[in-house]
Amino acid sequence: MQLNKAAGALGAHISGVALADIVSDESLFENIHRALIDHQVLFFRDQNAPAEVFQAFARRFGEIEAHPAYQTVAGAPDVQILESTPENPSKIEVWHSDMTFRPRPPALSLLHGQIIPAFGGDTLWASAAAAFDELSQPMKAFLEPLRALNDFRFGFKESLAAPGGEERLASTVAANPPVSHPVIRTHPISGRKVIYVNPLFTTKIEDLSDHESREILAFLYRHIVTEEFTVRLNWSVNTVAIWDNRSTQHKPVNDFFPQHRRMHRVTIAGDQPR
Repeated sequence: MQLNKAAGALGAHISGVALADIVSDESLFENIHRALIDHQVLFFRDQNAPAEVFQAFARRFGEIEAHPAYQTVAGAPDVQILESTPENPSKIEVWHSDMTFRPRPPALSLLHGQIIPAFGGDTLWASAAAAFDELSQPMKAFLEPLRALNDFRFGFKESLAAPGGEERLASTVAANPPVSHPVIRTHPISGRKVIYVNPLFTTKIEDLSDHESREILAFLYRHIVTEEFTVRLNWSVNTVAIWDNRSTQHKPVNDFFPQHRRMHRVTIAGDQPR
């Protein structure tokens, strides 16, 4: 196994290993897991593995988290299908950490490229841990006691506004009322402190006025995605990315319309942010 850093703040390319090897080799898996905690996002090229192997690889990292909005692969029920077509283009294109509308948001997410556009469609990640490290001490002290609301309805407002969206997602909205998370959380393994608000799902910092909340959130959103805290992946078929939702945010670049893109995704359950 070889590891090469992809950027200064986060990200590493892993080569010389196949997903199936990681599934079956405990020592190899432990090395991969440690690398993931250290580098926050890992990239594997040329992983020509069926969905069943991708699913088995994902299961090594923990319990699978289902997602209410996506279909799954036949024969691999943990593998979700993320697909963008000219008839149904992707609607999510802002920075976010996955599913922070849940009381226990996912720990990890994995993507496996299936159909990749000839151009465009990159994904960017930002280290919310590096972003916290670079805050001033007074700002850290101000933010650490605060909590913020996160809301499924806010994050999926485009889907809800589509014809039949309210009816189709009514049960999901009812099952996912707004939840409160700390603005600054501590990673349960690395112990690093992380800025834990995102523009897709976070609606308000509690105990601040609406105006104060908007201004502080706007500052944090800009700060997290400072170029020095980011890494970018240009996808190819059979590329796999796995990232830590507890310490990163990510953003798809939807500049490939009207091309077709299809990804397989698995999400690993996490803990209650603290």
